[in-house]
Amino acid sequence: MTLLSHEQYCEALIRETDRMRAIVRGADLSARVPSCPEWDLGRLARHVGGAHRWAEHIIRTQASAEVPDEDVPNAASPDGDDPAALDAWLAEGAGMLAETLRAAGPALKVWSWAPDQSAAFWTRRMVHETVIHRADAALAAAVEYEVDPAVAADTIEEWLEIVAFSAAAGDPEALELRGAGRSLHLHATDVPDAEWLIEFSDEGFTWRHAHEKATVALRGPLADVLRVFYRRLPADSDRVEVLGDAELLDFWLERASF
Repeated sequence: MTLLSHEQYCEALIRETDRMRAIVRGADLSARVPSCPEWDLGRLARHVGGAHRWAEHIIRTQASAEVPDEDVPNAASPDGDDPAALDAWLAEGAGMLAETLRAAGPALKVWSWAPDQSAAFWTRRMVHETVIHRADAALAAAVEYEVDPAVAADTIEEWLEIVAFSAAAGDPEALELRGAGRSLHLHATDVPDAEWLIEFSDEGFTWRHAHEKATVALRGPLADVLRVFYRRLPADSDRVEVLGDAELLDFWLERASF
C-alpha cells in the first residue's frame, strides 16, 4: 500500500465530507451514536466540522505550536437542529481546508502532535478523521457504509502508525501491545494485497504487508475490517470472520488507543 498524493488526499477530504453531509441531511440529528455513546449525530457532525476548521487555521497561519480551539475564528457551528444549516457549515469548512491545503502544498512546516511537522500530516489526518467519523454517522443513521479501497487501506496503515506513536509516547495501554511469538493478520477479501501482518515481540509490535499464517486472522471486506480495527464494528459481527485465537484480537482492540 502506498500513500495517496497531496491532491488525492484533498479530493478524498471533499468526497468523504460530502458523504457525511448526505447522512446528516437525511437523519435525525438527535440520534445517538453507538460508537461514541456520549454524542448524538449533531454533535458528531460538529466535531468533524470543527476539526476541519482547526486544521485549516493551523496550516493557514503556519502555526508553530498547538492552537487552542477558542483561537480558531469562525469555528462555531450553527445553533439548533437544522440539518440544512449544519450541512452548509460542513461543506464550507471542508472547502476552506482543501483550498488552504492546496495553496500550502504538502511540504509546508507547521505544528502537529506527531513527528511529521508538515501540512502533509494534516491532509492525511483530516481525511481519515472524516472517514472514521462517517462510519460513526452511518451507525447512528443505520445506513450502509462504503469507503474507497485506497483510502480505507491508508486509514488502517495510519492507525497502526498512531498506535505505535502512542506506545512510544508512553501510553500505558498501547505499551501492553507486546508478547513474543504472537501475531495478528488483517486480510481484506475484496481488495488485492490489502493485508497486514502485525507481529508482537517483547519490545512492542511491528507490521508488514504479508499473507502468512498468524495467531489470529481478521478476514472480510476491507471496509468492515477497517471498522472492526477502529472499534466501529464488533469483532463477532457476521460481516467478518475471525480465525484462530480471538482473545488476541480482543487484546489488541482493547489496548490500541491514542
